[in-house]
This record gives sequence, C-alpha cells and structure tokens, in this order.
Amino acid sequence: MYALTEEGKEYLEEGLPEKNLVELLIEGPVSFDLLKGRMKNFSIAIQWAKKKGWVEVKGGKIHLAKEPKSFPEQLALEKISRGEKVDENILSVLIQRKLAEKSRKIEKEIIFLTEEMIKTRDWRLGKFRPYNVEVPGQKIQPGKKHIVSFYIQKIRDIFFDLGFKEASGPLIESSFWNFDALFVPQDHPGRELQDTFYMKNPKKCKLPDKNLVNQVKAAHENGGGTGSLGWRYKWSEEIAKQAVLRTHTTAVSIREMSKLTPPAKVFCIGKTFRNESIDYKHTAEFTQIEGIVLDENIGFRDLLGYLKEFYQRMGFKVRFRPAYFPYTEMSTEPEIYFEEKGEWIEMGGSGIFRPEMCKAVGIDVPVLAWGLGLERLIMLKMGMNDIRNFYYKNDLKLLREAVLWQ
Repeated sequence: MYALTEEGKEYLEEGLPEKNLVELLIEGPVSFDLLKGRMKNFSIAIQWAKKKGWVEVKGGKIHLAKEPKSFPEQLALEKISRGEKVDENILSVLIQRKLAEKSRKIEKEIIFLTEEMIKTRDWRLGKFRPYNVEVPGQKIQPGKKHIVSFYIQKIRDIFFDLGFKEASGPLIESSFWNFDALFVPQDHPGRELQDTFYMKNPKKCKLPDKNLVNQVKAAHENGGGTGSLGWRYKWSEEIAKQAVLRTHTTAVSIREMSKLTPPAKVFCIGKTFRNESIDYKHTAEFTQIEGIVLDENIGFRDLLGYLKEFYQRMGFKVRFRPAYFPYTEMSTEPEIYFEEKGEWIEMGGSGIFRPEMCKAVGIDVPVLAWGLGLERLIMLKMGMNDIRNFYYKNDLKLLREAVLWQ
C-alpha cells in the first residue's frame, strides 16, 4: 500500500539521522560544532533525537540522555521496502517526514487525506477508513497569564472590594523617601551595601519641598515636636539624596501620605529590591503588597481586622505576633498556617506608623500600615517550594499545569 520516497530509500541504506547520531554518542558526549560540521543530515538528526528525548545539549556538547532499545521507524522502512504491513502510528510519522507515500497501486483503505492526494486525485483509488472519534487529538497549549500576574489581579480585586484606591511609585527612589521619611535613622544597618542597591546613575535624587525636608530632619534630630527625642544625631541632606532601588513599597505609602487628606485607604503592589543571595527562598527582587489606612477613628484592632480579612479571602488561617520596625509602634508580623507542613509562616510586617513619621508629612491621625510578601504567599497557595520558579527557571510545564485559584 505504501512505498518509500527517495529520502526514505536513502535512510533505509544509510540509517535514520537520529539513529546514526545516537550510535555516535554511545561512546560518550561529542562537541556540538564538531558533529554539525561533519555529520550528514545533522540538523534533522538533532531535531528528532531531542524530540524523542534521546539526547540533550549541555556545555557545548551533545550527550546521550536515553539510549533507545530499538529504532521502530528504521524497522518500518525495511518493512515498507518488502511490502509488509507497518504500525499505523509509525507509518503516520514516516509520511509526515516524507519518507513514505501512498503507492500508485489501487489501495483497499485510505488512512490520511493529504494535500498531495487531492492534487493527484489518488483519493479515488481507495476506500477511506472510518473516523475514530475515540482517538485523542493533539494537545494544544493556549496562552495563559503568568502565575504572578494572575494573583496580582486577584489581590487587587480584594482591595478594591474593601474600598481601597491603588497607588504606584518609582523603582529608583531617593533615600529620603525610602528611608528618612520613614523615620529610619541614617546609620541603620538596613542602609548598608550588603542590604541595599545604591545607584551609580543617577547617583543623587532631588529632595522634595524644603519645608517637608526640614520637618523630616527635625523628626530625626529631636522628634519634631511629637514628644519624642528623635534619634539625636545630625541629619544629612547628602545622605538623603542618595539614589537606591527601592527596598520596600512603603516608599510609595509615605509619598501618598504627603498628598492625602484623611480619611483614606490606599494599596500598592510593586516590585522591590534587596541585595540578597539567590536561593530557593530568596531573590534579589520580589513583590510587596502594601497598604495604609488613615482615619481618626481607627486603632490596632482595625489593623488586625483588615489583615485577617485579606488572608481569609486568600484561603488561609492567620495569626499575629509582636514585632519591631523603626517606623511603626505598635507592630506585628502576620503568620499564615501552612497545612502541608503543619507550620506557621511569617508573611511580612505591619503596624501603626509612628508620630515622628506622620507629623513630618502633615498627617495627625492614626495610620495603619502593612507590607506583605507576594511570592511567598503564592508559593504556599500553590504548594511550591522554590521562589526561583517565578522569575529565573521559566518552567513551561509548571505554567501550563498550574491550577490557579479562582
């Protein structure tokens, strides 16, 4: 019923390219460039060998990943040349590769209707095989949102539903907004090079309105009329001008506070940067979920209520433990329960902004605030154990098979 094409006859005598490649690699890995320059039909060989999972390319060399027990397509070429029957699936592959074709003799059955058969009208020479509706079709992989993008939108919807407005800010930030306006002292360890990325270009940033700068300076040096003693050191404008990659989205919150009139509720989901060594639970860039609530009639219990509502909508149990941050008092760290390991996992920081910070930007009502980790939350939601999956590994299998929360 079928005959070999000229290319099929060539492979019958010389062997399929992928078969020849595998046989060359049995002795050990071979340089990619060496084989490319010397092996006949190299591109075809590497294409089919990789598709079948027989070889892989590492370090400029081709390695044998899996030695096949047999070469059914090579055996099929031999059978076709003798006029013997061939497995239909293998025959289909040979026809697609144009190594075999329908013979010009009258056939009993037609399996595939091809473009060539229509052109030559050979479809009239045989009988079509009935269509088998139970045969699985080719799996199609449609485009879909990245896991991080998907959950960002879900979290945005939660905060919109709670009456928040969304804000954003620059990734390159002045130390003034990133640290000083948050009442972080200029000698704080978090400002050191081992924790913070400082910019070379631009090296300096412009400071805001002089009155605002003086209020922040006074807060650092003597408390700025809040009843606090401040940090009791001489504050430097030059240090405040230093340009950094923002280390938290709280820089967005304090910028917004300098423009807001209470009552107000604002959130931000944005990229932040820390000078971290990259491993399964740390990256140099990560995303924070930031939120602030300004109102004269709120307190610490309201803060816990907002966080509890957020995590419950995400499907987690939440608890709180006391914490310390330079710019909040009282402070707490929310923890969510990880069912698989039976552990409570810390998710970020939260608290009530200190008066030294609020008064400097013209706010005289309580301000609830939180900065929560996004990637760790998604990892727990999806049962993942490596934060690098989000940005560095580009695991298409993970993205295709991910079951996302609705």
